[in-house]
Amino acid sequence: MTKSLKDRFTELQAERARTWSAEQLERNAAQRRELARRHDPATLPRAGDVIAPFRLIDQDGGELTRDQLLAEGPAVLVFFRFGGCPACNIALPYYNETLWPALREHGIPLVAVSAQIPVDRALIERHQLGFTVASDPGYALARDLGITFLPEEQPEVAPGQEWIGSTLGTFSYEIDQPAVLVLGKDAKVLFFEASPDWLQRTDSETILSALASQGTSLGHFGEPLDVQSSL
Repeated sequence: MTKSLKDRFTELQAERARTWSAEQLERNAAQRRELARRHDPATLPRAGDVIAPFRLIDQDGGELTRDQLLAEGPAVLVFFRFGGCPACNIALPYYNETLWPALREHGIPLVAVSAQIPVDRALIERHQLGFTVASDPGYALARDLGITFLPEEQPEVAPGQEWIGSTLGTFSYEIDQPAVLVLGKDAKVLFFEASPDWLQRTDSETILSALASQGTSLGHFGEPLDVQSSL
């Protein structure tokens, strides 16, 4: 049986409990608690909202627009923090195993999106990801969706020092929260969920269920998605 996303994150936390200091553990937990405290779902897109045109840059440097993604029907976008994020290196392989096969069978694009530019190709190669990974230049789409955040601590950076802004290629402390956006062919939101605590993310069954609930709009992909057989 495929291991759940929750179980995979539980294993990550157990490893950290064994190897991290109490101070490191509490600092990480405090950051996630603060983001959860600030989270306001009422400010986020809702089902039926239309998402304005956007432009992403894929792993090969090509342009990927909203209308290109939706040319044949719905699309799924999974937002992640950055290529070196340990939790993202658990979530994206999970989606590759449990979500991508069902979407590919029905001709539905899956794109993993972060602000990191250019795309971290090592992430794709490390996990043999079959779906597209793309950059969101200038945080444009993530900001429109309301899923970026700035950490409480933003220390001064010395010249040449490695920091999150240089890793992202944005030279900013701003980071995307993990989120899932399912768009219909008409660019309306079918499902949206943001995860301020990056160790709690949307599982594949929830995403597939959201698509299955729109069975009439999936008619030209064949039979409606069978959620249970896809996992």
